[in-house]
Amino acid sequence: MANYQLSDVLEYRARSHINIYDSPKCDRLATQAALGRHLRPLKLSLKQSDVNLDTTAVMVRLCEDDYPGWLDIRDVELLDVTETVYHPLELSEAEINEKLPIAITFAREAMNQSNYYLWGGTVGPNYDCSGLMQAAFVAAGIWLPRDAYQQEPFTQPVSNINDLKPGDLVFFGTPEKATHVGLYLGDNRYIHSSGKAQGRNGIGIDVLSEDGDKVSQDYYRQLRGYGKVVASYQSSC
Repeated sequence: MANYQLSDVLEYRARSHINIYDSPKCDRLATQAALGRHLRPLKLSLKQSDVNLDTTAVMVRLCEDDYPGWLDIRDVELLDVTETVYHPLELSEAEINEKLPIAITFAREAMNQSNYYLWGGTVGPNYDCSGLMQAAFVAAGIWLPRDAYQQEPFTQPVSNINDLKPGDLVFFGTPEKATHVGLYLGDNRYIHSSGKAQGRNGIGIDVLSEDGDKVSQDYYRQLRGYGKVVASYQSSC
């Protein structure tokens, strides 16, 4: 029997990859906590008696990006109390620029594995768009916020496509909100994970042009702008 007791004054570490859901029903993925990630419960202590009252999930917040979600009660046994709490690493813009080739290499290697688009996916081989960006930058020791609409304001705006550098982010969506993101590679190309409805199911490379193939054209019509990563996310955990 798993130990279902969690305390909201303690911090926990995942000893396995864990799915985090967007509701207590645990039927729709929101994000994933990779092995080693830290989290805190957002409720008071969850006890076995609660489980008998049909409690099936506990709300948590992932420390590295402050992302909230629901943990299936059966996965509580995959958590250990941390010996030391999470402290974000501060990186200068120059240090980040040096690490960008690592993020690009990660994304390219992820594309070369068999994969499909997974809403909420941040752990390989299957990612959503912002999950791939987050995982690629984490591989370089840089934390980004979780979702595309959060990543956009976190970056420093790049006003002109001619000023884009490899490692910058490209944002797509509606006039109101960024709903998709890719990683710029240079030569008007970017790498991203997209779904079947957009003409591909997984990671691919497209061009920032109305003259590309159908996938490129569809996304180009949704282009919002560009951003440069100049800092690593500073968690409040």
